[in-house]
This record gives sequence, C-alpha cells and structure tokens, in this order.
Amino acid sequence: AKKKTTKKSAKKKVVRKKATKKKPKKKTTKKSAKKKVVRKKAAKKKAKKKTTKKSAKKKVARKKTTKKAASKKITPKKTIMTKKEETKPAPNLKVYEAKVAIGQAVPEFRLPATGNQTVSLSGLNGKKVVIFFYPRDATPGCTIEAHDFTRLKSSFSDQNTVVYGVSRDSMKSHEKFKEKQSYTIDLLSDENEELCAIFGAIRLKNMYGKKVRGIDRSTFVVDENGKLLKEWRTVKVTGHADEVLEYIKTI
Repeated sequence: AKKKTTKKSAKKKVVRKKATKKKPKKKTTKKSAKKKVVRKKAAKKKAKKKTTKKSAKKKVARKKTTKKAASKKITPKKTIMTKKEETKPAPNLKVYEAKVAIGQAVPEFRLPATGNQTVSLSGLNGKKVVIFFYPRDATPGCTIEAHDFTRLKSSFSDQNTVVYGVSRDSMKSHEKFKEKQSYTIDLLSDENEELCAIFGAIRLKNMYGKKVRGIDRSTFVVDENGKLLKEWRTVKVTGHADEVLEYIKTI
C-alpha cells in the first residue's frame, strides 16, 4: 500500500513539474509596453525639470552675488599724512592785482603777435585799442568770441580802433587757431603773463573741486594816448563784442 501511494505521489509531482513547464510566461501586451514607455518619458521630463529648476536657481543666485559685488563701493585707502606733509605750503596760486585803473596810463608792453609781428603799446599811439583776454585757444566760448570780434573788425576800424585777443597760449597754437578759424584779428601770446599782470586778468577757478589759476575772460579799452577808458570782467560771450563796439561809438 505504501509503495502504491509513493508511486502515485511521485506521478503527481512529475505532472506538476510538467504543468509548470508547460505554463506559458505572461506575455506583456502592447498596451502595457506603451504605458511603460510613457512612464519612462514622464520620469525623464520630471528629472529634466528638476535639473533646469536647480540650474535656474543657481543662475539667480549668481546674479545676486554679482549685483551685490557691484553695489559694494570700493573705499579708497586712507592716506596717513606725516607731520612734514601737513606743514607743506599750498601750491603757488598767485593772482595779480591790476597795475592800472580807469583813467590811468597803461604801462608799456611788448608781445609777439600772429603774422610774425611784435605789438607794443607805444606803437599803437593815435589809435584806440581793444584788448580781450580769453582762457584758451580752440575752446568753444573763446572760438565764438574771436569770431564775433572778427565779424565786427571793419566796424571797429571805422572808429579808429584795433582789436587784439590775448591768452597764455604759444605763438604756434595761436597761428594754428587763427588759420583754422579764418580770423582777421590778431592774437597776442602772453606766455609769461606780462599783460595778464598789468590788467590783473588772472583769477582762481574751481575745477573738479580744486582751485586752479586761469585767465578771467575780460576786455579793456585803451584810448589814443594810452589811458584805460573801460573794462569788463568775467565776461559772458554772447553779445559782448557788439556791446564793446557800441561803447566805442560813444567816445
């Protein structure tokens, strides 16, 4: 009886093994395959979004740090002055007091002028003289002022008056300036400040917070005998030449 039962159980085991072998593996359907592909794509998209968000946050953080760095002001290093430096005298900012007043005789002067000339006060006796001081060649205001006096040159000549422009520029600079602008008036070079000292035409100016010496735009009229008749100081260019001519017509 035992043998029969064991044979039967053995047969059953064999049958079970065959059955398991015969059982086909579950085939993945097309739908499930598509679902898997879709899931993978969705997962990839999510991963990309996360990375892009992270990179975007990093970029924003970088911009903020660069802005902060730019907004930080660079504080200059404090220079510690020694006692010797503190006691050093200020640079020479000498200005001149005029050596002549209205009604007085103008001191003699001799200066080089454009056209290879030398102009002296004594050489101008018998004529009225207009001398206008301007700061520098080829600057906007000075260029306009010299053009205005050039425009009126014949009217001044009709009043027995000669006109000279004066600055501290060299003769080379004057010749270039005159030629370029086609001026018919002559320019005097006062590099040594001889004429500036006579008329007190140097004053202190503020430039970028510092005091500097410079010519005060000013005009002087000298009569036929060499006496000072009229002066204008700290002149505004617009209409000034016409104003001087009108005055000349009244004397």
